[in-house]
Amino acid sequence: MTAAPQVPAAKKVPVTRVHHGDEVVDNYEWLREKDDPEVIAFLEAQNALTEADTAELADLRSTIYGEIKARTQETDMSVPSRRGRYWYYARTLEGKQYPLRCRAPIAGDDDWDPPTVSGDDPLPGEQVLLDSNLDAEGTDFYSLGAFSVTDDGDLLAYSVDVKGDERYTLRFKDLRSGEMLTETVENTAPGATWSHDGKHIFYLTVDDAWRPDTVWRHDLGAGTDDVSVFHEPDERFWVGIGGTRSDKYLMIGLGSKITSEVHVLPADDPTGEFRVVWPRRDGVEYDVEHAVIAGEDRFLITHNENAENFELLDAPADDPTDTRVLVPHSDEMRIEGVDAFADQLVLSYRRGATPRISIADIRDAASSTEVSFEEVTFDEPLSTAGLAGNPEWAAPRLRIGYSSFIEPTEVIDLDVRTGERILLKRQVVLGDYDPADYEQKREWVTAADGTQIPLSIVSRKGVSRPAPTLLYGYGSYEASMDPGFSIARLSLLDRGVVFVIAHIRGGGEMGRHWYENGKTLTKKNTFTDFVDAARYLVDTGATTPSQLVGEGGSAGGLLIGAVANLAPELFNGILAVVPFVDPLTSILDPSLPLTVIEWDEWGNPLENAEVYEYMKSYSPYENVEAKPYPSILAITSLNDTRVMYTEAAKWVVRLQDTTTSDNPILLKTEMSAGHGGVSGRYKQWEEVAFEHAWVLRQTRAL
Repeated sequence: MTAAPQVPAAKKVPVTRVHHGDEVVDNYEWLREKDDPEVIAFLEAQNALTEADTAELADLRSTIYGEIKARTQETDMSVPSRRGRYWYYARTLEGKQYPLRCRAPIAGDDDWDPPTVSGDDPLPGEQVLLDSNLDAEGTDFYSLGAFSVTDDGDLLAYSVDVKGDERYTLRFKDLRSGEMLTETVENTAPGATWSHDGKHIFYLTVDDAWRPDTVWRHDLGAGTDDVSVFHEPDERFWVGIGGTRSDKYLMIGLGSKITSEVHVLPADDPTGEFRVVWPRRDGVEYDVEHAVIAGEDRFLITHNENAENFELLDAPADDPTDTRVLVPHSDEMRIEGVDAFADQLVLSYRRGATPRISIADIRDAASSTEVSFEEVTFDEPLSTAGLAGNPEWAAPRLRIGYSSFIEPTEVIDLDVRTGERILLKRQVVLGDYDPADYEQKREWVTAADGTQIPLSIVSRKGVSRPAPTLLYGYGSYEASMDPGFSIARLSLLDRGVVFVIAHIRGGGEMGRHWYENGKTLTKKNTFTDFVDAARYLVDTGATTPSQLVGEGGSAGGLLIGAVANLAPELFNGILAVVPFVDPLTSILDPSLPLTVIEWDEWGNPLENAEVYEYMKSYSPYENVEAKPYPSILAITSLNDTRVMYTEAAKWVVRLQDTTTSDNPILLKTEMSAGHGGVSGRYKQWEEVAFEHAWVLRQTRAL
């Protein structure tokens, strides 16, 4: 009988850093040397330990994988979206990892009813634009970045990443002949935007810190060097490019965490000079959409100057400083953006921790002063509604997506004038799934400082208390964890696990103030809110510490790592996915990917001693100490450029060396993956099954 592997011995190589008079010795910084065979061997030894510890779960993993597969309609098709002369859609085939991206011709100019498909049959006249299964042959990882067709439908630009490091190769295909063009562009960021005439394509490249910083124009077939259209030297700003839905303008957007700037160019002048809409001002964020109201080109500007939760302005396109208010600021509503169509405007916002949309019919508006919005309502209070695929400017109906925690996703066409809703597709869940067997509810937790923290709670009906519970949180970047359906989650719910999301500060669920009170020098609110949520669940008898697992990923990994230090006694398991658990080391090093951009989120510990001390006081890695930690599973990816594998590896090693309990501390490193984990839907299901099986063991739901 083969002996179980022991916790790998990690050598200690002291590295000293000194900042603001504080000297810190880091024994595990050597793990950053990704090309060192000793590092790879150490990660593989940790993988072997994890494999051995979870070997008893192999049958359960296989069962869960089978459940996900059995509930999923493997051969399926997205609802086609019209663009120009074609319906565009994606199809999946049973046994294939990746979707096929296809199109079929419209029947005529007045054809606005999307076609349907049955079984394995393609649509009449179907053209497969890209079969990623063929494109991915011979690779362990495959991620599609750009996928953009010219306005006339003749050319396709798409980009792929085959390592997980988010460096893409841009390729071109002639859709008339089906032939690939010989031209390629290496080392691009994901996106690509065609000029209206289809002769030029705009793309992005990144700097050494993986920040998109330069917009380039590639003149297809010209044989000339690509032209640098825009370069942003300020390392705080991330650059993006796209076009308006109207096809009237190209737009370059620049954004730090707290400041933005937009440059525009008429799309019929692709070699011209971009102009600034509003010059950047520190602390002012805005974005721009193009609309035509009463026959006049207008810019719709969503901004936060003297408007914490943002307000919506409009202005003439030729003078964006001549503004007037369309939707004023409200303390109760966080405006997130506006979309413009030929006949409607759609406002996206959130109120009461719930995303919502309102629509303004502008067909009869004599000017923007006559624009008024009306909310689109749904019966289920815990739900998510927003625009779905709406590429066409002048479509007679709006495409809306709707979901909740217990209701499969629906795609709906809305006739704005009559209010009629046409259900185009409801996500298929095979088997005997019935939403009536499940329940979702909202509860509120009183934090230590009196703040009311919303919880979303999902379970199968009739679950007895105390119940096995998975408590999830994120709490950074103003990101909101909104209601959404998951087939994979059913494998937990059906085994009696209660799934809870703590909508903690640092996220955006309750407005901009919710975010402001969970970042920089208020970041600890994020962690204490989560701890208070866990205590609430225990104190009210909903669960017990022996049945509770906490989960977070990426910046949520920072959350769950900090929580493991703050309140290890409340949990029987901590699941940390691509976790940002060594933030101080990363944010102190401007040469690392994305560090400078992050200073607006976390503060700059290089220049500010107060920020340094504050970050050090909560950093999961810095604060590991001799105490009985619960079982911990950290999952990371070798090629992740957003949160490097080093963070999880160093954290786990320190935990293994320091914990006073016998609970296993495990590290699983995907050796061919990036920040989003493995690629391919079947591989992803296997990974979900691995995580769920571990959660079921740690919540004692087996």
